[in-house]
Amino acid sequence: MALLIRIYAVIFGIETMLYMTRPTISLLGTQLGASTFDIGMLTASYAFLPVIFAIYLGKMTDRIGDKLPNMAGVIGMMIGLFLPYVWPSLTALYISQMIIGISRIMVTIALQNMVGRIAPPAQRDQYYGWLSMSVALGGVFGPILGGYIAHHTSYVHTFFISVLIGIIPFILSWFISGQREERSLPAINAKINRSNTDGSFGLLRSSTLRKALLSSALVLYSRDIFVAYFPLLGAEWGMSDIGIGWIIAIQSMAMVAVRLFLSPLTKRYSRELVLIGSILIAGIAFMLVPLTTPFILMAIISTIMGLGLGCGQPLSMTTIFNASPPDRTGEVLGLRLSTNRLSQVIAPLFFGFIGTSAGIVSVFYLSGVFLIGGAILTHTPSSKVKERSNNRAL
Repeated sequence: MALLIRIYAVIFGIETMLYMTRPTISLLGTQLGASTFDIGMLTASYAFLPVIFAIYLGKMTDRIGDKLPNMAGVIGMMIGLFLPYVWPSLTALYISQMIIGISRIMVTIALQNMVGRIAPPAQRDQYYGWLSMSVALGGVFGPILGGYIAHHTSYVHTFFISVLIGIIPFILSWFISGQREERSLPAINAKINRSNTDGSFGLLRSSTLRKALLSSALVLYSRDIFVAYFPLLGAEWGMSDIGIGWIIAIQSMAMVAVRLFLSPLTKRYSRELVLIGSILIAGIAFMLVPLTTPFILMAIISTIMGLGLGCGQPLSMTTIFNASPPDRTGEVLGLRLSTNRLSQVIAPLFFGFIGTSAGIVSVFYLSGVFLIGGAILTHTPSSKVKERSNNRAL
């Protein structure tokens, strides 16, 4: 349990660092002369290197263990966050986002892999739920802290303070064991093994894995789109940096709250039904964002969106880990992150172009349509039957 607490503390610190600066990037970029399309490019640059290297890093984690990739990732994030402070320019922001993007997936793969190996199969939803809750809590404190720092000092000072906060997860990472442990998986999707997965993308023969990857990508890119573009919309409405930070934090609070009820929800309903329902709710909330400007109403919509997005990550993580071959869990988690980051490259570029030509509000309408369409696409009657049998296996 002490090891789990250290893991959750590290991921909480990393996410706090990250979300102190994510809304600030859009606002600082605009201050430095960036257009709406440039903001899309900045958001996409964060995901560019992970698309290329996530699977390789997952394989590396399977070979050398989790501790060294985790340590390297924490150090890389501190370097990336320090760069805009010493060199406030659009070029520095691009380089910073690329360094942070690749560093964060090193931490993410390592810590997700550790949690999956530690967790008994029947408790994997719960353990990943706690991990996701730590992520969401970082998403609560980060934007609030970043908003207050930006309001009372400057945008670049937000990056400097985030580096100082990074000292805590760096120290904690020294005390996290990275040794590999053997584990047994439940009999879920047992057809996935070395004989029918010649390469990483051969794993996609599993329909369970494909749908989990799609759901994960939908949730993650939507969260990033909101964090990147809501500050611009809020600034258009005249909302302060503190107000923008609170709206993003409120969404994260809702993501924390819903994860407290994940276990009873998945016991009462199938994992797939909960996942699809949550994506639909998030999609509807996205489409409501441009329809209101009062802070209270926006906070309510942000809460609804958080409740929807909050279910997606832990449920998809459990499904993906359960469906992976025992000696390739890091590789499969890398495949998940590669898929997620591909959506985070394509979506910001697309929405940046749409936002430039049709206005920022169009970003929210289209993102809502994509979420609803993706939820419908991932739902098939046959998968429901398989999911129920999977839950019985757990």
